[in-house]
Amino acid sequence: MPRPRSLDQATIATAALAVVDRDGLNALTMRGVATELGMGTMSLYRYVSGREEVERLIVDRIFLTVDAHVSPASWQQQVTELSEAIHSAVRNHAAVIPLLLAHFQHSPGAWNWLAALLGVLSRAGFTAPQRVTAVRTLQAYVIGALQSQFLNPIYGAGTDTLARLSPDDYPLIVQTAQAALSVSPDQEFRYGLAVVLNGLSVGLA
Repeated sequence: MPRPRSLDQATIATAALAVVDRDGLNALTMRGVATELGMGTMSLYRYVSGREEVERLIVDRIFLTVDAHVSPASWQQQVTELSEAIHSAVRNHAAVIPLLLAHFQHSPGAWNWLAALLGVLSRAGFTAPQRVTAVRTLQAYVIGALQSQFLNPIYGAGTDTLARLSPDDYPLIVQTAQAALSVSPDQEFRYGLAVVLNGLSVGLA
């Protein structure tokens, strides 16, 4: 008889996410996850087929923490709440950002969020073709904003470099970079999202 399983997918996902959070995405190997779990690499293959499945488990674990409930409000506010829920869930696990789009369609947790978003858009009057573009635009913005905040934070060295350029040669760059130092990451995200939502509203006119 086969040996009973002693691990579940949630435990594997938690261990894999710990590896990525601590050591980065390149450290996500079957051996690394097995070591985190205190077991042999070959034993881990009893539970998952390989790294790709582990990546999917990580993405699903993160999306399952996303609150897909929305308040009674305008569709713009409801989309904002759903977008901020993803932003909040992912911001402390920035190294997994490249996995989100790659495995979004395989994640039941992501499906719950997507169903909620499509419900909001449908009730707002978006047609099916419009919903396609709206969802992909919102995905691109939210994940792109997370990646930008991780790789090029608004308070980072890049902004400091631009702020120190010659104001005589690059006055608008210097002025804007200096202003960026007073903008929080949350303000940056929310303003950018508002711009996207205003653009999506044009299709409903």
